[in-house]
Amino acid sequence: MPRFDRILILDWSAAGLPVRGANSIWLGDDRGMLANPATRAQAAALLDAAVAEARAAGARLLIGADFAFGHPSGLALRITGRPEAQALWDHLEACHHDDDANRSSYRDVAAGMNATLGRPVFWGDGRRTPTPNLPRLKPPPHPSLAPHRATEAPLPGCPRPKSPFQLAGAGAVGAQSLTGIPRLNRLRRHRGVTVWPFQPWHDAMVVLAEVYPSMIAPEVRAARGYPCLDAAQVGLLARSLRHLDDRDALVALLAPDPRIADLASEGQILGFGHTPALRVAAQAVLQAAPP
Repeated sequence: MPRFDRILILDWSAAGLPVRGANSIWLGDDRGMLANPATRAQAAALLDAAVAEARAAGARLLIGADFAFGHPSGLALRITGRPEAQALWDHLEACHHDDDANRSSYRDVAAGMNATLGRPVFWGDGRRTPTPNLPRLKPPPHPSLAPHRATEAPLPGCPRPKSPFQLAGAGAVGAQSLTGIPRLNRLRRHRGVTVWPFQPWHDAMVVLAEVYPSMIAPEVRAARGYPCLDAAQVGLLARSLRHLDDRDALVALLAPDPRIADLASEGQILGFGHTPALRVAAQAVLQAAPP
């Protein structure tokens, strides 16, 4: 029996201005819905509406977001005094300012954490005027904070996820995490919403999970009928996860991976260790008629 009635995938953006089209925010679901909100505030409103709709219907909803939910082991403890990722979620929500026009303070938040650590780990300052405590280029390795999480180990057939400490550059995800986590932290306060893998999910009405659409990159490139690559990523991944869930195969992707020693701090990409199964599902979706 399928675990979810609807699967919604979110491709996030840390853009500093409202923007649509390629390299912006996209939402897609397993029913063929696509949305391209111009701002993070608009995207958050769509997520709120999706959660409200699911609760009203008594339906179970999986929301997958394409940014890191955790950081390398030890960061949360050094910044908040607590080791779990959700302590850092609370910290980021309290510190981050993001208005309706996409003006965000994420660089200042990163610089503040660097200052607390006493040496930088976050990097990739794109401002013309340098941000104190936020280097433009990658700094020397931190003696006790790894640059990557265990779930960011190289994956077969797809590019390795970037470090959440990298804020800028091709494929960088750090800025998306610093702007996206505060939004999801507000969303998780809704009754019935849980964050995988940090909280029990089996009885939750709404599950938030980290996804990495590049796990099905060859299939995304082969997809047709989408306005841009970002739209193809969310649409095809949502339908691929639906394909698995309809065959009682999605639950395996939600099992904690034993290779991740500090799951509560680092989190886990949905599908980590299951790339072949995801790709087979995506290929099956491409061969089937569109929804």
